Amino acid sequence: METTSPGARAVIPPIPAVLGAIVSVQGGAAVAKTLFPVFGATTTAGLRIGLSALMLLAAFRPALTKLTAAQWRVVVPFGIALGTMNAVFYLALARIPLGLAVTVEFLGPLSVAVLHSRRALDLLWVGLAAAGIALIAPWGGRGPDALGILFALLAGACWATYIVLGGRLSRLLSGGSAVSAAMVVATLTILPFAVAGGGLARLTPRLFLAAIAVALLSSALPYSLEMVALRALPARTFSILMSLEPAVAALAGLAFLGERLLGTQWLAIVFVIIASIGATVTARETSAAVEV
Repeated sequence: METTSPGARAVIPPIPAVLGAIVSVQGGAAVAKTLFPVFGATTTAGLRIGLSALMLLAAFRPALTKLTAAQWRVVVPFGIALGTMNAVFYLALARIPLGLAVTVEFLGPLSVAVLHSRRALDLLWVGLAAAGIALIAPWGGRGPDALGILFALLAGACWATYIVLGGRLSRLLSGGSAVSAAMVVATLTILPFAVAGGGLARLTPRLFLAAIAVALLSSALPYSLEMVALRALPARTFSILMSLEPAVAALAGLAFLGERLLGTQWLAIVFVIIASIGATVTARETSAAVEV
């Protein structure tokens, strides 16, 4: 894609590229939520995934028929995890504010980082994350929708699976081909639910353009920007910057959707961000120590 060309790398510095990717993803989620009253969450997710798959197939032109059985054995579960993650995240987003949905979902990558480290300090990150979720949880039936929180937790579990399988897939297939093939599987995974939702019958040219915007903002553009950043930034720096997503999500929810969070909910977001950054740093340090 053009944003990954040498010229683009010179124009877009890596840190602004990461921040741009984060803003793009959360902006796309905010736009997607405005489509829920028309399409419903699952149909909106299906449109996003399907259109993203078409964009990535056009950009990378992967030779799907030439993939080996070993590659498909990883691509298929990876794609299923990707499709399910998007569907249940949108179901969460339909019930709770964007900032809270992303914060709870972030427990997925946080758990992967903690499990890859063996330091006693990790208990602090687990405790901070647990405190953050405790501040968000609907105690006594008050607070965010409980089913929305559950959907966000499921999205986090799918995200953790996506990370683990993505590591395996990266050793079998190049990035562009891998994500394109996975998007096709993700589309097939979510398509029956998107059709069953009945929202496609209400598709108009204007709404179709909005769906294209969601696909661009949520998948095609951030993926391209992340590829620019990953070529220039250490993995630890990239991961720490990505930990800002819950805060950006909360700000996007406030700016575009009018979602105002309570002070305790903002504190929960801060706790999860600190836990994510801490777990990333200690996991990388442990990994470096093992390599030495």
